[in-house]
Amino acid sequence: MKKIFQRESASALERMCSTKPGILQESDLYHLPPAVQKYLRFTGVVGKEKALNARLKFEGKIKSKPGDSWMTFSSEQFNFFDQPTRIFYIKARKNGIQARGIHLYKEEKAIMVVKLAGLFKVVDAKGKEMDQGETVTVFNDMCFMAPSTLADKSINWEIIDSMTVKARYTNGNISIGATLFFNGDGALVNFTSLDRFETADGIIYKNFPWSTPVKEYKEFNGFRIASAASTIYHRPDGDFCYGEFNLTGIEYNCREF
Repeated sequence: MKKIFQRESASALERMCSTKPGILQESDLYHLPPAVQKYLRFTGVVGKEKALNARLKFEGKIKSKPGDSWMTFSSEQFNFFDQPTRIFYIKARKNGIQARGIHLYKEEKAIMVVKLAGLFKVVDAKGKEMDQGETVTVFNDMCFMAPSTLADKSINWEIIDSMTVKARYTNGNISIGATLFFNGDGALVNFTSLDRFETADGIIYKNFPWSTPVKEYKEFNGFRIASAASTIYHRPDGDFCYGEFNLTGIEYNCREF
Protein backbone atom coordinates (compact mmCIF):
# COMPACT_ATOMS: atom_id res chain seq x y z
CA MET A 1 0.00 0.00 0.00
CA LYS A 2 2.90 2.33 0.65
CA LYS A 3 4.13 1.53 -2.86
CA ILE A 4 0.70 2.33 -4.29
CA PHE A 5 0.79 5.69 -2.51
CA GLN A 6 4.26 6.45 -3.84
CA ARG A 7 3.54 5.28 -7.39
CA GLU A 8 0.23 7.10 -7.79
CA SER A 9 1.56 10.30 -6.23
CA ALA A 10 4.69 10.30 -8.40
CA SER A 11 2.63 9.67 -11.54
CA ALA A 12 0.29 12.58 -10.83
CA LEU A 13 3.20 14.87 -9.96
CA GLU A 14 4.91 14.00 -13.24
CA ARG A 15 1.71 14.83 -15.12
CA MET A 16 1.64 18.30 -13.57
CA CYS A 17 5.35 19.14 -13.60
CA SER A 18 5.00 21.69 -16.41
CA THR A 19 1.74 23.26 -15.18
CA LYS A 20 2.05 26.75 -13.71
CA PRO A 21 -0.48 27.94 -11.12
CA GLY A 22 -2.28 31.20 -11.65
CA ILE A 23 -2.87 33.82 -8.96
CA LEU A 24 -6.24 33.95 -7.22
CA GLN A 25 -7.50 37.50 -7.76
CA GLU A 26 -10.33 39.38 -6.09
CA SER A 27 -12.11 39.31 -9.45
CA ASP A 28 -12.16 35.49 -9.25
CA LEU A 29 -14.42 35.73 -6.20
CA TYR A 30 -17.24 37.89 -7.53
CA HIS A 31 -19.51 35.00 -8.53
CA LEU A 32 -19.25 33.35 -5.07
CA PRO A 33 -21.71 33.80 -2.18
CA PRO A 34 -20.53 36.53 0.23
CA ALA A 35 -19.84 33.97 3.00
CA VAL A 36 -17.52 32.00 0.71
CA GLN A 37 -15.74 35.19 -0.42
CA LYS A 38 -15.20 36.14 3.23
CA TYR A 39 -13.85 32.66 3.98
CA LEU A 40 -11.31 32.81 1.17
CA ARG A 41 -10.06 36.15 2.47
CA PHE A 42 -9.99 34.72 6.01
CA THR A 43 -7.72 31.85 4.90
CA GLY A 44 -5.32 34.21 3.12
CA VAL A 45 -5.49 32.58 -0.32
CA VAL A 46 -6.41 35.74 -2.24
CA GLY A 47 -3.44 37.23 -4.07
CA LYS A 48 -1.49 33.96 -3.90
CA GLU A 49 -1.03 30.94 -6.16
CA LYS A 50 -4.08 28.78 -6.76
CA ALA A 51 -3.66 25.25 -5.43
CA LEU A 52 -2.97 22.71 -8.17
CA ASN A 53 -2.14 20.03 -5.62
CA ALA A 54 -1.66 19.65 -1.88
CA ARG A 55 0.37 17.32 0.31
CA LEU A 56 -1.09 16.80 3.77
CA LYS A 57 0.04 15.09 6.96
CA PHE A 58 -2.28 14.21 9.83
CA GLU A 59 -2.12 12.57 13.25
CA GLY A 60 -5.05 11.53 15.40
CA LYS A 61 -7.27 8.64 16.35
CA ILE A 62 -9.89 6.53 14.57
CA LYS A 63 -12.30 3.68 15.19
CA SER A 64 -14.29 1.46 12.84
CA LYS A 65 -17.53 1.11 14.83
CA PRO A 66 -19.19 2.38 18.02
CA GLY A 67 -17.91 0.66 21.12
CA ASP A 68 -14.45 0.02 19.67
CA SER A 69 -11.45 1.51 21.40
CA TRP A 70 -9.51 4.22 19.57
CA MET A 71 -6.53 3.50 17.31
CA THR A 72 -3.84 6.15 17.03
CA PHE A 73 -2.77 6.95 13.47
CA SER A 74 -0.55 9.02 11.24
CA SER A 75 -1.26 9.63 7.56
CA GLU A 76 0.14 11.13 4.37
CA GLN A 77 -2.01 12.37 1.55
CA PHE A 78 -1.80 13.94 -1.89
CA ASN A 79 -4.70 15.75 -3.57
CA PHE A 80 -4.61 16.86 -7.20
CA PHE A 81 -7.19 19.30 -8.49
CA ASP A 82 -6.62 19.38 -12.26
CA GLN A 83 -7.97 15.82 -12.53
CA PRO A 84 -9.64 15.23 -9.14
CA THR A 85 -7.43 12.70 -7.37
CA ARG A 86 -6.99 11.79 -3.71
CA ILE A 87 -4.29 9.40 -2.49
CA PHE A 88 -4.43 8.74 1.26
CA TYR A 89 -2.06 6.38 3.11
CA ILE A 90 -2.63 5.67 6.80
CA LYS A 91 -0.69 3.82 9.51
CA ALA A 92 -2.57 2.92 12.69
CA ARG A 93 -1.92 0.88 15.83
CA LYS A 94 -4.22 -0.76 18.34
CA ASN A 95 -3.12 -2.97 21.23
CA GLY A 96 0.28 -3.37 19.60
CA ILE A 97 -1.19 -4.54 16.27
CA GLN A 98 -0.37 -2.46 13.20
CA ALA A 99 -2.87 -1.61 10.49
CA ARG A 100 -2.18 -0.05 7.10
CA GLY A 101 -4.70 1.48 4.73
CA ILE A 102 -4.91 3.12 1.35
CA HIS A 103 -7.71 5.27 -0.07
CA LEU A 104 -7.33 5.97 -3.78
CA TYR A 105 -9.71 8.17 -5.79
CA LYS A 106 -9.04 8.93 -9.44
CA GLU A 107 -10.98 8.99 -12.70
CA GLU A 108 -14.23 9.00 -10.67
CA LYS A 109 -13.39 5.63 -9.08
CA ALA A 110 -12.48 4.92 -5.46
CA ILE A 111 -11.03 2.05 -3.47
CA MET A 112 -10.26 1.57 0.22
CA VAL A 113 -8.08 -1.31 1.43
CA VAL A 114 -7.06 -1.97 5.05
CA LYS A 115 -4.76 -4.75 6.27
CA LEU A 116 -3.85 -5.87 9.78
CA ALA A 117 -0.25 -6.82 10.54
CA GLY A 118 0.53 -6.45 6.84
CA LEU A 119 -1.22 -9.76 6.11
CA PHE A 120 -4.95 -9.86 6.81
CA LYS A 121 -7.21 -7.80 4.58
CA VAL A 122 -10.09 -6.55 6.74
CA VAL A 123 -11.52 -3.95 4.36
CA ASP A 124 -11.67 -4.07 0.56
CA ALA A 125 -14.15 -1.42 -0.50
CA LYS A 126 -15.08 -0.34 -4.02
CA GLY A 127 -18.15 0.30 -6.12
CA LYS A 128 -20.67 3.08 -6.67
CA GLU A 129 -21.11 3.83 -2.95
CA MET A 130 -17.36 4.30 -2.54
CA ASP A 131 -17.13 6.37 -5.71
CA GLN A 132 -19.86 8.74 -4.53
CA GLY A 133 -18.69 8.84 -0.91
CA GLU A 134 -15.08 9.63 -1.80
CA THR A 135 -16.29 12.40 -4.11
CA VAL A 136 -17.78 13.96 -0.97
CA THR A 137 -14.41 13.55 0.76
CA VAL A 138 -12.61 15.17 -2.18
CA PHE A 139 -14.92 18.19 -2.00
CA ASN A 140 -14.50 18.35 1.78
CA ASP A 141 -10.72 18.46 1.28
CA MET A 142 -11.15 21.26 -1.26
CA CYS A 143 -13.23 23.28 1.19
CA PHE A 144 -10.94 22.94 4.20
CA MET A 145 -7.49 22.09 2.88
CA ALA A 146 -7.39 23.96 -0.47
CA PRO A 147 -9.81 26.89 -0.22
CA SER A 148 -8.62 28.53 -3.44
CA THR A 149 -10.26 25.68 -5.40
CA LEU A 150 -13.70 26.92 -4.31
CA ALA A 151 -13.46 29.74 -6.86
CA ASP A 152 -13.94 27.15 -9.62
CA LYS A 153 -17.05 28.08 -11.57
CA SER A 154 -18.07 24.43 -11.92
CA ILE A 155 -19.30 24.44 -8.31
CA ASN A 156 -22.94 25.52 -7.99
CA TRP A 157 -23.86 27.55 -4.91
CA GLU A 158 -27.11 28.34 -3.12
CA ILE A 159 -27.29 30.92 -0.33
CA ILE A 160 -29.31 29.75 2.69
CA ASP A 161 -28.51 32.70 4.96
CA SER A 162 -25.58 35.02 5.71
CA MET A 163 -23.53 32.19 7.28
CA THR A 164 -24.82 29.10 5.48
CA VAL A 165 -24.56 27.97 1.87
CA LYS A 166 -25.31 24.82 -0.07
CA ALA A 167 -22.92 23.57 -2.74
CA ARG A 168 -23.18 21.03 -5.53
CA TYR A 169 -19.88 19.61 -6.72
CA THR A 170 -19.67 17.54 -9.88
CA ASN A 171 -16.82 15.36 -11.10
CA GLY A 172 -17.65 13.64 -14.37
CA ASN A 173 -20.84 11.64 -13.87
CA ILE A 174 -20.88 12.00 -10.08
CA SER A 175 -22.63 14.94 -8.43
CA ILE A 176 -22.78 15.42 -4.66
CA GLY A 177 -24.26 18.01 -2.34
CA ALA A 178 -23.00 19.61 0.87
CA THR A 179 -23.95 22.38 3.28
CA LEU A 180 -21.23 24.71 4.57
CA PHE A 181 -21.53 26.62 7.85
CA PHE A 182 -19.44 29.73 8.65
CA ASN A 183 -18.96 31.87 11.76
CA GLY A 184 -18.85 35.62 12.13
CA ASP A 185 -15.09 35.76 11.58
CA GLY A 186 -15.46 34.11 8.20
CA ALA A 187 -14.14 30.66 9.21
CA LEU A 188 -15.74 27.53 7.80
CA VAL A 189 -16.74 25.65 10.95
CA ASN A 190 -18.75 22.69 9.68
CA PHE A 191 -19.49 20.72 6.52
CA THR A 192 -22.41 18.32 6.21
CA SER A 193 -23.47 15.98 3.42
CA LEU A 194 -26.19 13.38 2.84
CA ASP A 195 -24.22 11.70 0.06
CA ARG A 196 -21.56 9.71 1.93
CA PHE A 197 -21.75 6.08 3.07
CA GLU A 198 -20.50 4.38 6.21
CA THR A 199 -18.83 0.98 5.84
CA ALA A 200 -16.68 -1.04 8.24
CA ASP A 201 -15.84 -3.85 5.82
CA GLY A 202 -16.46 -2.67 2.25
CA ILE A 203 -19.44 -5.02 1.96
CA ILE A 204 -22.27 -3.33 3.87
CA TYR A 205 -22.89 0.37 3.18
CA LYS A 206 -25.25 2.60 5.13
CA ASN A 207 -26.20 6.14 4.21
CA PHE A 208 -26.20 8.51 7.20
CA PRO A 209 -25.72 12.29 7.37
CA TRP A 210 -21.99 13.03 7.64
CA SER A 211 -20.30 16.07 9.18
CA THR A 212 -16.81 17.39 9.90
CA PRO A 213 -16.99 20.07 12.61
CA VAL A 214 -13.77 22.07 13.03
CA LYS A 215 -12.21 22.80 16.41
CA GLU A 216 -9.47 25.28 15.47
CA TYR A 217 -7.47 26.98 12.72
CA LYS A 218 -3.71 27.41 12.51
CA GLU A 219 -1.33 29.17 10.15
CA PHE A 220 0.65 26.99 7.74
CA ASN A 221 3.10 28.71 5.37
CA GLY A 222 1.11 31.93 5.33
CA PHE A 223 -2.34 30.32 5.05
CA ARG A 224 -4.94 29.98 7.80
CA ILE A 225 -6.17 26.38 7.57
CA ALA A 226 -8.49 24.19 9.65
CA SER A 227 -6.11 22.21 11.85
CA ALA A 228 -8.34 20.02 14.04
CA ALA A 229 -11.65 18.39 13.14
CA SER A 230 -13.89 15.43 13.86
CA THR A 231 -15.57 13.08 11.40
CA ILE A 232 -19.08 12.06 12.44
CA TYR A 233 -21.91 9.92 11.10
CA HIS A 234 -25.28 11.00 12.48
CA ARG A 235 -27.01 7.66 12.99
CA PRO A 236 -30.64 7.25 14.11
CA ASP A 237 -29.36 5.68 17.35
CA GLY A 238 -26.92 8.50 18.06
CA ASP A 239 -23.89 10.27 16.65
CA PHE A 240 -20.87 8.12 15.83
CA CYS A 241 -17.59 10.04 15.89
CA TYR A 242 -15.11 7.75 14.18
CA GLY A 243 -12.18 10.09 13.67
CA GLU A 244 -10.24 12.94 15.28
CA PHE A 245 -7.84 14.54 12.80
CA ASN A 246 -5.02 16.99 13.55
CA LEU A 247 -3.21 18.59 10.62
CA THR A 248 0.57 18.56 11.16
CA GLY A 249 1.80 19.76 7.76
CA ILE A 250 0.63 21.04 4.41
CA GLU A 251 2.36 22.03 1.17
CA TYR A 252 0.85 23.34 -2.05
CA ASN A 253 1.92 23.03 -5.68
CA CYS A 254 4.51 20.31 -5.02
CA ARG A 255 6.80 19.44 -7.93
CA GLU A 256 8.36 16.22 -6.66
CA PHE A 257 7.50 13.41 -4.27
